[in-house]
Formats: sequence, C-alpha cells, structure tokens
Amino acid sequence: MASTPDAPASSAPPREQWSGQFGFLMAAIGSAIGLGNIWRFPGVAYSNGGGAFIVPYVIALLAAGIPILLLDYALGHRFRGSAPAVFRRLSRRFEWLGWFQVFICFVIMTYYAVVVAWSLRYTLFSISTAWGDDATGFFQHYIGMDRLGSGAAYSPEIVMGVAVPLLLVWAFGLVVTALGVSDGVERANKIFLPLLVLMFAVLVVRALLLPGAGEGLNALFTPDWSALRDYKVWMAALGQIFFSLSVGFGIMLTYSSYLRRRRSNLVGTGLVAGFANSAFELLAGIGVFATLGFMAGAQGVGVDELKNITGPLLSFVTFPTVISQMPGGALFGVLFFASFTMAGLTSFISIIQVVAAGVGEKLGLAPKWASLVVGVPAAVVSFVLFATTSGLPDLDVVDAFINNIGVVSSAIIMCVAVAWILRRTRLLQNHLNAVSESRMVGAWWRVLVGAVVPVLLGYMFLQTLWTYLSEGYDPESYSSGFVAVFGWGMLLLVAIATAVMTLLPWRTPVDDFTPLELETVSERED
Repeated sequence: MASTPDAPASSAPPREQWSGQFGFLMAAIGSAIGLGNIWRFPGVAYSNGGGAFIVPYVIALLAAGIPILLLDYALGHRFRGSAPAVFRRLSRRFEWLGWFQVFICFVIMTYYAVVVAWSLRYTLFSISTAWGDDATGFFQHYIGMDRLGSGAAYSPEIVMGVAVPLLLVWAFGLVVTALGVSDGVERANKIFLPLLVLMFAVLVVRALLLPGAGEGLNALFTPDWSALRDYKVWMAALGQIFFSLSVGFGIMLTYSSYLRRRRSNLVGTGLVAGFANSAFELLAGIGVFATLGFMAGAQGVGVDELKNITGPLLSFVTFPTVISQMPGGALFGVLFFASFTMAGLTSFISIIQVVAAGVGEKLGLAPKWASLVVGVPAAVVSFVLFATTSGLPDLDVVDAFINNIGVVSSAIIMCVAVAWILRRTRLLQNHLNAVSESRMVGAWWRVLVGAVVPVLLGYMFLQTLWTYLSEGYDPESYSSGFVAVFGWGMLLLVAIATAVMTLLPWRTPVDDFTPLELETVSERED
C-alpha cells in the first residue's frame, strides 16, 4: 500500500502516490519498454549503419531523449496533476496542450490494445505452432485480411479471434488503472517488468545458441561508418529515442505527478529509466538478429536478403517462420510472445492512466469511475476500427499520423511554450536540482530543451508533413481517401475533442493550487 500522502499545498483533494521511488521507477521503465523496443529498434539500427548507428543513437538519447524526459518529470512533479491540470497551472493559455496529449493517448490506446491482443493469441498459437509452414497466410487469415479483398478500405466485420483476446486486454487494463496508482499500476509493473526481463533474457540466450546466430549479429553490429554522413541516419536515431522513451505526450508527466513532493530524485530516476530502456532495446536487437541469422542460414540466403525485419510483420510473420524451423520452437515462441505481451501491457496501462487522470480530474471522478468513463468508449473504438478485417490497414495509417504528426508536434509546442513563451526553464531546472540527490542540471539543459530539441524535432516534423502533403502516406498501399479519413481525419477528431474538453468547467479546484516552493527563483505572472 502507498504511504500517507504529503499534506496538500491547497484545498485540492489529496493526490494518489507511488509507494516509493522504486515503484515509480518500475512504472516508468515499464512504460518506456514496449512493443517498439522489440519490433522497431533492431530494424532501424540495421538499416542505418548497423554498429555505427549506436553513435547517433547515444547522442540522441543524451541530447534529446533524457532532456525531454526530465522536462516531463519537472512539470508533472512541480505542478502535480494530469497533463491538462499541469499545463493550466503553468498557464491557462496552455490547458489545451494537456488535452491534446490526453486525446493522442486516447487514440493510441485504442489500437495498441489490438496489437497486444494479437500477441496474447499468438502465445497460445505457439504451443502447437499453429501457423505451420505458411506464417504469412496464417497471420492474414487470423486478422481477417484474406477476406478484405484488394485495396485498403474500411470493413466493419469483427474478427472474433481478435475480439476475444482484445476483451481480455481491455479488462486487464481497466481493472489495473481502476485499482489506483499504487495498488494497480505500480503492483502490475513490479510483477510484469522483472518477469519480462527474465523471460526475454532466456529467449536471447536461446537465440544466441542457434546455428547462424553469429552471422545475424555480424549483420546488425558491423559498422558502416559512411552512414554517419547521412542526415537521415541521425533523424532515425532521434525518432527511435523519442518514440521509445514515451516522452512528450503526457505519460511521464502524469507518472511523475504521483511522486512525493520532496526529495524524489527526478534526475537520477530519469537517467536510470532512459538507459534501462536503451539497454533493453540493445538486448532486443541481439535476440532478434541472432534469430534472423538462424533463419537466413536455414533458407540458404544472406541476412540482407530477408524481408520483414521490422514492424508488426517481424513479430507475426518472420518470427513464427523461424519458430517453425528451429528445434524447440514451441517453447521459444511462447517465451517470445509472452514477453511481447507483457511489454505491451505495461505500456498500455501507462497510456490509459494519462487519459483517466485527465478526465477524472476534470470531471471530479474517482480512479475506478474515471477508468470506466474513458475505457469503455475507447474499447468500443478499439473493436469497431481495429478488431475488424481492415484492422491492420486502419492501424497502420492512424499510427503513422498520430505519432509522426500528433506526438511530435506536442513535444515541439511543449518545449517552445515552456522555454520561450512562458520562460519557465530556469524555474524547472532549479526544481529538478532541488528534489534530486545531485545538482547536475545546468544551463546545458535549458539550451537543449529550448533550442536543440525543438529544432531537431521541428525538422523531422516538417519533413514528414511535407511528405504526407505532397506524396501522401504509402500511396502504393492506400488511397488518398482512406488516408484522409484515418490519418488527417483522426487528427481532426483529436483537435475537436481537445477544444471541447478545454471549454468544459473543472469539477475539481484545479486553480486552487500553490506549488511547494523548493526554489529561489520566483515565478513570472501569466
């Protein structure tokens, strides 16, 4: 159980709290380690210089990932609320930004749950290697794509094989968040995260013992130093760090708001969480490419000739193919998909928490009712859009626009607002130092948050936006109408929901709040 919360600084209701620093750390790492660590990092590294990719990757972690992570921590811990409450307390002009982050998370959780459901079902499929010798055809049949016909178009036909595990995933997520921060979210992460690391470590060891594993590792880690002269490699490193750390769209901000008010060691925790996430990505890269080396050897081809080495098809087509070919494949498959499921669940509950916390504070709801109010509609959307025979195309387009446009723009606006419009970076720097064990956050952090990160993310954002506007998104696979509905249309719905919730009155005394003065720098009046 959580310890007794510190006395509130205002008449606002006492806020939930983590039981301690370790509980927060487990939750933060659990949120960061998700599906993208396993299916995205290995392919991105391989395609961007192999071993040489580690150089821009580490630089991106230090120059962008950890600075934004610390910004999230500082905002959440100082202003102690959900994303909308934090930005309203920072300045009423920016409450909308908090709701923008909330509804980005709302959309993400509707399709993220479906991928976790696929993985949960594949854990059972692995016992008998149900896909046989045709993993591609089996996956398409399982998710109903073989009934979709040619061309991507929305289909309302629910796939029961997806709907049943999806119901279990939503039940788990809503029960955990309804139990509260310490009894639900923290306890789940304390169980699932160590189990995830243990199971994945066993899986990696098994992969390293496969014939051809060395060839796979050589393909991944042999450095192509010439790649460092390509700006796209550096952008790829920035994108990988940014998306894998769960920063800039309310998750870490919300989690840090449940820490004790004093001596929470935000800087130390941020460094541990950041490097733990990267360490798991490296572990995933080793396991994935050791396995791909075996697959290449079994097929008599080079690793560079393999297809589907990143994204959903890596997990649900390539890995099942390997499992069918290797000795003891059933056990390997159970380990892989069980690990994949747990990685997804720990991230899934963190996304739900962002939405439930925001809506709960706005409407004055207890955690269990807030979870239901946001979870039931989200689950309905999840079933209607992504548990159908068109679920994979729907998911692909929505994910691309919500992440590459929505999440990135959210982070850029947050940095610019805090650093240039409201000029609060020095205040937040002092707060980080005041509650941490060492005063290591200096002017370098303000420069990174106020200049370097917005410029780099801004370039990535404009490049993506121009591509989507001029060329469309994957025009070979999707019509412009389909992209307009599921891409731009979803962003429009997020914007409308943001405006509506910003205009609604607060049921909790969000403005009756005085931050604990740990700093010597006075706050500038709005």
